[in-house]
Amino acid sequence: MDIVHIFQDAVVNLLGDSEEQAIITGLSFLSALFQVDWESASVILIQEGVIDNIMDNVDLKPSAELAYETAHLIGQACGHKKCRTRLTPGINLWLKSEVTNTQNQRVAAAATVALVKLQKGASADDLVNETPEKSNDLAQSLKSMIMTDGEPSSMVDAIEGMAYLTIDPAIKEDLSKDPAFLKRIFSLFSYRKPNSPVTSGNLSLVYGVLSIITNITSYRPRLSEEQSQVEKLKSMTKSGKGSLSAQEPSILDSDDHVRTRVRRLIDAGVLPVFSAAMSQTNSLGVRLNVGKALLSIVEDKENRGKVLQTGGARVLQNLIKESRQTCEPPNKELTRNVIDLEPIQALAKLSITSSPVQVFGPNVGAMIDAIQPFSHMVIHPSSTLLQRFEGTMALTNVASYSTDLATRIAKADGLINKVELLLLEDHVLVQRASMELICNLIAGSDEIFERYGGGDTVGSSTSKLQVVLALSDVDDLPTRLAASGALATLTTSPGACRALLALQLDRHRFLPVMAQLIAPSDSTDSTGQAQHASGLLHRGVVCIFNFLVALNSDARKSIFKEAKDTGLMEALADVIENPSIKTNEPIQRTAAQALKILMDSGK
Repeated sequence: MDIVHIFQDAVVNLLGDSEEQAIITGLSFLSALFQVDWESASVILIQEGVIDNIMDNVDLKPSAELAYETAHLIGQACGHKKCRTRLTPGINLWLKSEVTNTQNQRVAAAATVALVKLQKGASADDLVNETPEKSNDLAQSLKSMIMTDGEPSSMVDAIEGMAYLTIDPAIKEDLSKDPAFLKRIFSLFSYRKPNSPVTSGNLSLVYGVLSIITNITSYRPRLSEEQSQVEKLKSMTKSGKGSLSAQEPSILDSDDHVRTRVRRLIDAGVLPVFSAAMSQTNSLGVRLNVGKALLSIVEDKENRGKVLQTGGARVLQNLIKESRQTCEPPNKELTRNVIDLEPIQALAKLSITSSPVQVFGPNVGAMIDAIQPFSHMVIHPSSTLLQRFEGTMALTNVASYSTDLATRIAKADGLINKVELLLLEDHVLVQRASMELICNLIAGSDEIFERYGGGDTVGSSTSKLQVVLALSDVDDLPTRLAASGALATLTTSPGACRALLALQLDRHRFLPVMAQLIAPSDSTDSTGQAQHASGLLHRGVVCIFNFLVALNSDARKSIFKEAKDTGLMEALADVIENPSIKTNEPIQRTAAQALKILMDSGK
């Protein structure tokens, strides 16, 4: 037997009772049922005569408690279209009359929340056109309730209603300009003492305040061109009036406006709120809102230092830890919900622009703990390209801290295969980040060093060396620096040098790329990158020296003519003799040694 059959008769009888307390019991039970099984609650509510009976009761027995429970039930029902379509205009009028109830703020707050939900829901259903004036009036009413010390239940209702209204760009813009309001909602809860009880009212308040913060700070979703077209078509279909009626996004939700709103909230003291919220509860809804809000806040690089100073990195680490503990085995890493990527992405952004010690402190254990979630964000099937890029960059910085961390990153399940695919991505920044991570891992991990030809046996690593060599000759300077740096490390291995010789004899590409590194053409300097040319020169000289030292005399003789024809020998001579080439003495000596080896092989 389903829930409807179990409770239907009892609830309907209570709502039709002549005793006020019985009616209140029926109303509060049905409100509670909406929170656990809204479909069953809806079936009971929309039965013929039930709604009329409820409204007759508040007309005949106009007590504050009955009015509150009625408004509260309507508020629960307004969250569902099936119920909204059955609510009569008379209910709307009754709610509006109770909103202005100066005798009981608790009833006024519950009625305001119900009216907000009804108007927002009706607008979403496209049944009515919501007017800004109505929303603004309700927002001002709720703001007044929040700014005054009323009953705790009315404060919870007022915060809930404001959370719904802050979806509106004009309202969140207005609230962000009111520091007194912001400081008021930030002060509504504080750190919970250990072992102190957590009430449902406190949890609702925490969730509501965080929802307001999240709405005010949220950026417009980053949509691909295809996704933008789909959204536009949805908007046109909903309006039913052709392309001219497709709603344009509000200018108040532009990135510049959101950045400004975020800074206003920071100035008002929002950052300590997140750790206070986490001390109250670790519920899924609270974790979700904290992660979203912090991700929006750290989007602007200017805010990241303040987030670190107020313990934001620790909050994000705790969020990630909580989400990992609530994952269901088996294979929990791949089945983790998409929402958990947001705190990981926020922590990655902090890790990109600050050193590992600034983000995680001197405790290496915290850095180790970050490896798995960063790797997870890179390989998760639901991750966007931006998230993969930022996860890769964060891992690059962590890998640079120590060889132990680099080794641990190299062993992350599925990570290296994914990063190697990203190397082939047709996106400069993604390709660059992937190459920089591999460069750091080649230098710090024996496993990756051998994977790319650093071991005694080359085997399948030749193709990987070929990719690194190709990336040493792309237009993007940071990618070239990372790839040539990787080659400089790999050429310390005789096995890698033999593989590069085979590539040269087969494809004739290694020596031309080295010549280009040591003596780049003028075109590479046209974007102001000449100041970094010395980095390429150093890497090229080291690569060619290591390469020549590893070869026997016959191998050297086999490449002498090409070394001369590609301009490699001339480039080495310039490093030694040309005063306009800025480099250091050790590199000049290395270039001289490499040139001597080549000249001797030609005799």
